[in-house]
Amino acid sequence: MPRLSPALAALCAIPVAAIAAPAPATSQVGAVEALRLSMIAKRVTIMRDKWGIPHIYGKTDADAVFGMLYAQSEDDFKRVELNFINAMGRLAEVEGEKALTQDLRMKLFIDPEVLKAQYKASPAWLKKLMVAWADGLNYYLHTHPQVKPQLITYYEPWMALSFSEGSIGGDIETVQLEPLQAFYAKRPQPSLARAGSDLDKEPAGSNGFAIAPALSKTGNALLMINPHTSFYFRPEVHAVSAEGLNAYGAVTWGQFFVYQGFNDRLGWMHTSGGGDVIDEYLETIVEKDGKFFYKYGDELREVKTREIKLPYRTAQGMAEKTVTAYFTHHGPVVRQDGDKWVSVALMNEPMKALTQSFIRTKARNYAAFYKAMELRTNSSNNTVYADADGNIAYFHGNFVPIRDTKFDFTKPVDGSNPATDWKGLHAVKDTIQLFNPKNGWIQNTNNWPYSAAGQYSPRPQDYPAYMSMNPENARGIHAVRVLQNRKDFTLESLIAAAYDNQLTAFEPLLPLLVRAYDEAPASDLAKAELIEQISLLRDWDMRYSLTSVPTSLAIFWLQDLVKTYGPEAKTKGILVLDYLASHVTPQQRLEALVRASDKLKNDFGTWKTPWGEINRFQRLTGDVVQPFDDSKPSIPVPYASGNWGSLAAFGMTSKPRTKRIYGERGNSFVAAVEFGPRIRAKSVLAGGESGDPASPHFNDQAEMYARGEFKDVLFYKEDVEKNLERKYHPGE
Repeated sequence: MPRLSPALAALCAIPVAAIAAPAPATSQVGAVEALRLSMIAKRVTIMRDKWGIPHIYGKTDADAVFGMLYAQSEDDFKRVELNFINAMGRLAEVEGEKALTQDLRMKLFIDPEVLKAQYKASPAWLKKLMVAWADGLNYYLHTHPQVKPQLITYYEPWMALSFSEGSIGGDIETVQLEPLQAFYAKRPQPSLARAGSDLDKEPAGSNGFAIAPALSKTGNALLMINPHTSFYFRPEVHAVSAEGLNAYGAVTWGQFFVYQGFNDRLGWMHTSGGGDVIDEYLETIVEKDGKFFYKYGDELREVKTREIKLPYRTAQGMAEKTVTAYFTHHGPVVRQDGDKWVSVALMNEPMKALTQSFIRTKARNYAAFYKAMELRTNSSNNTVYADADGNIAYFHGNFVPIRDTKFDFTKPVDGSNPATDWKGLHAVKDTIQLFNPKNGWIQNTNNWPYSAAGQYSPRPQDYPAYMSMNPENARGIHAVRVLQNRKDFTLESLIAAAYDNQLTAFEPLLPLLVRAYDEAPASDLAKAELIEQISLLRDWDMRYSLTSVPTSLAIFWLQDLVKTYGPEAKTKGILVLDYLASHVTPQQRLEALVRASDKLKNDFGTWKTPWGEINRFQRLTGDVVQPFDDSKPSIPVPYASGNWGSLAAFGMTSKPRTKRIYGERGNSFVAAVEFGPRIRAKSVLAGGESGDPASPHFNDQAEMYARGEFKDVLFYKEDVEKNLERKYHPGE
């Protein structure tokens, strides 16, 4: 094992440099620049409809981008700023020393000097958009002196490259913080196994459905856009320019492209998870003359280093630590495994990623959209597609490295063997995809692609295993069921399908519980205690509703099983739901129901508590994390966790501190679109457009959200004007 240099202990060191705390936030825009920005603002019109949704109109794409960022800042500047504080690895400057490792992780991949160079090398059209992005943010701060940024008082165009893909953190978040800290702080290596199971939180991800004209009542293609994200993660925005931009949909706070949405010709829905796009390499390290080298074939290559400065806030002001970061040609070193260093390879091409993210929003047909996909920098997403020409399509991933299939890339591979290196990227035509399948529908729920189009789905034997890593899931089984053997889809019936209330995860499990009860001896104390519960569950149709008692009982029972036996399933490498079906004993099933009944009784006074009394929506503040409170008003919500097969997902991700379940992840921005000669669409947001509790649009969609009731999307200017709340130029 090589001797580690003192630089590796830098994260544990006493602050090495005291630096001045940021001055109180004031406008950094000078008089000349303010005049320039005000002239741009006059070319931009923002029209807020009755829901507070901003429709931005500009002469150029850059004008529209200027207005988009100004409008986003109006709605939730705090979240806009936070996304870029995080993206640039500057969170510790706000939150203090606890965020240092998170900042280090970002800065291993995001180097301001590299981003500045990429900005200078960008094509002129992209530079204009990045300039407009910074201008919109700076003009907002200039015209709102009462707004005090946490950290960033002036935005530079290159900063847009630090967050060039819509999933915040994205691939970088796969690098675990504890092993990273252990390596760079020279602390004992922690276990990589995560406590708990893969079902102890509401899953991130999404549902995407596409319907071909043959199955549509109007003969037009339909698209269901159903992201499952943290609530308030993306606002609803419409941006229009005379240069052909006309994009409507969800924008991740602070970005200038519609991430999931549509234009007047086509639409795109991203679901998380496709192929294996991130690999770890075991590096054999040799130290010579005070330098580190790593073995690669028959040669020794020098480990590259970069000094990373990590400023952080303290009670006394600002301090700074410096870390010497290590890199091989595979990527940065992120942890240690025995006597090996572990480097990680992932997609890191910000300029190409930002290009792809924007140009797909202006595509006019499938060929143009496909051309955007050929940039191959959308690394964390699948894409479900539909257009006005009647095409539907599916792309399982986009950035897929070519690998030697003799190696198991689900585990760290030998970095000293050149055969383990990536061999370029698969062409889009060679990845898993569908185009106008004969069945007439496409679905993806973060599951495998092999059920995406029923019997016309791709076949696993036709592709390398690394192209699809996720298994089938309960939502995927559910999605196929609501789409197959159906005709005459409308927007309304597509929405109804996406909100079908079956909980498919219980279908293999609940009969096992009933059988355990029926076969238990009469002397079993649990059997006597569970007479009423089993009677209700025996008759339950496995559909959720606000008034359903068996929904509450079944979900608390399954939650108990997951909590109790999920960790064991993980250690054995078995999917948790499969493990619960095959390894849990009949007696354990009954005991879990007893515990579930007791918890319901202790928390709510009786186990006979309807689901709507337990499952609630509550928005109290504009904070990222809501301070949920059982004593404060909330709204009953019928949906359930996507873990249990609920297509309309609604779940809690933070550690429960209340008796009720308050959703904070799941259905967020949801839209259904029909691509006829004239766009027809409906949408709904969790809560509302604004992050300001004083705004009428802070919670004006909450009741609709809970009922699954959608508003009409006001896509055409004449419709916006008929439902106009306010029309203005930025700065007014």
